Amino acid sequence: MGRHRTDELDGGYGGGYGGGYRAGEPPTRRRRSSRGRVLVPLAGAVALAVLLGVAAFVIFNRDHDCSGGKLALRVVATPDIEPSLSKIANNYNKAMHSIDSKCVDVTVAKEAAARTANALAAGKVTADFWVADSSLLMESMRRTPAGENLPEPEGSIATSPVVLAAAKSAASKLSGALTPSWTSMIAAANVANVDGPGKKVRVLALDPQKNSAGLAALVAAAGTAKEAGQDKALVGALKELSGQLASDSSALLASLTVKSGSKVPVGVASEQAIYAHNTKKPEAPVVALYPKEGTLSLDYPVTILTKDPAALKAAAHFKQELSTDAAKKILRDAGFRSADGTAGDVLTKDKGFTPETPQALPAPDGATVARMVQTWSRLNLGSRLLTLLDVSGTMALPVPGTGMTRMQAISKIATEGLGLFAADSELGVWTFSTHLDGRGKDWKEIVSLGPLTESINGALRKDLLVKQLSTIQAKATGDTGLNDTLKAAYTEMTKTYQQDKINTLLILTDGAGNDDPDGGIKNPAILQFLKDTYDPKRPVSIIIIAFGPDAAPGKQQMDALAKATGGEAYIAKNILQVRDFFLQGMERRLCSPNCDG
Repeated sequence: MGRHRTDELDGGYGGGYGGGYRAGEPPTRRRRSSRGRVLVPLAGAVALAVLLGVAAFVIFNRDHDCSGGKLALRVVATPDIEPSLSKIANNYNKAMHSIDSKCVDVTVAKEAAARTANALAAGKVTADFWVADSSLLMESMRRTPAGENLPEPEGSIATSPVVLAAAKSAASKLSGALTPSWTSMIAAANVANVDGPGKKVRVLALDPQKNSAGLAALVAAAGTAKEAGQDKALVGALKELSGQLASDSSALLASLTVKSGSKVPVGVASEQAIYAHNTKKPEAPVVALYPKEGTLSLDYPVTILTKDPAALKAAAHFKQELSTDAAKKILRDAGFRSADGTAGDVLTKDKGFTPETPQALPAPDGATVARMVQTWSRLNLGSRLLTLLDVSGTMALPVPGTGMTRMQAISKIATEGLGLFAADSELGVWTFSTHLDGRGKDWKEIVSLGPLTESINGALRKDLLVKQLSTIQAKATGDTGLNDTLKAAYTEMTKTYQQDKINTLLILTDGAGNDDPDGGIKNPAILQFLKDTYDPKRPVSIIIIAFGPDAAPGKQQMDALAKATGGEAYIAKNILQVRDFFLQGMERRLCSPNCDG
């Protein structure tokens, strides 16, 4: 029998191993071993896995190749958002992102935006990447000579609306006294509106020159005031708020929860600042009050500062990281909203917030922002004011319907006017009639010109002014030696002019004009003196406020005197009008010395 293959038959080489075929049964083909059939694809899978692993290793090492060391990216951010950015940067660093064989190492430092902007303008910033808290602040800086070369921002990474704020325990007391709105806030803060909501509410503010939320509140309030025709009220409010400034949002919010007097304190802050306060001080929560007109938001713009090619790549890569879902969640969990206004789970109604995106006011342009910053600056320049108070005989006459004499009414007006001036203001009072301080001298110094906080014989100048104004009496036989007094006072003010202050001569009179039977300077002569003496580079303006039935006939001369110095003359029909004229006088410092140009 010839040899034949048996490896494909059951039993192999016959039945010697018990694997043959039974007698009488036809032989069958042997099945291929299952182990062999499994090993082939398994080997292929292993090979594929090895190849994929090698590829993944190559890709991983390409994206995470730190063989060249570290590439530092220095980020500076405002204190409110710095903790969130530090958390994002920490996660980013752990992921070992590589640029040109160097792993990017992001560090985040905190610094107020205004300070960074000033340092940048001076060429002293070492950061590569800047996250400010507001484009408004950057626009205001860009309008200054030092900031005209500030780089443009490259988008926003978060937002937080600027809102009114009150202690949760006191919020219910605001019902009927203050509607959450910018116009209500202005009315409450207006120092001249003595019968307004300010009787029950005390408004606190943030310095708009140092704080972005304060700047946004200023711009929002000013815009709504202009729309509502409340320009004078705005001036009165800003003067009051300049004396009610908190150093930062944390200090302002903390002060809202401290009981002090009968007035309910209300302030302005970003929504995120309120969330941060409540997180740190859950025992003294503050609620957000959303202005009905709408509001402006902090928008946290990104600005890339570096010019180094490698750092530019790292900055662009980290900027992309800030737009990831993971980064957005970290920011929302800290009380920020996304760039589109979407709130996170922490801004809920039960925590004192409105999750829906607040109505946005139109974004102001750079010129508007710069103008409002200038308005704030000029309104809060130091004041140096010498008041000439008419005590001639006609001032003893009664004012119909008031129960007061002209003297009492004018004194009351002057006392109220003191409330418009900050503590660092310099004020003084002279009285004038005829022969007040010896024969031929028509004026007398009652309180010398100087700082309100200065002590004079044991009493503060401010207290002394109030006391003197409340006791001044008209000289029954006195005439009105206005012109001689005006020349002496204007000479004194120009001689002692102070560059860092608004220098003003205020005349309060019943409007009878100059009436000096003993002669003295005539009207044409005093007018020419003022025209010759006035210096627009060292302006001393004259403001005249007349009150009484004799005022109208002297209006032409009063106008001429005031206009010669860039000032203004007003005639008040009632004592309430005088408050408005004080504010209009304050408002003129915004345009001085070119108010009529």
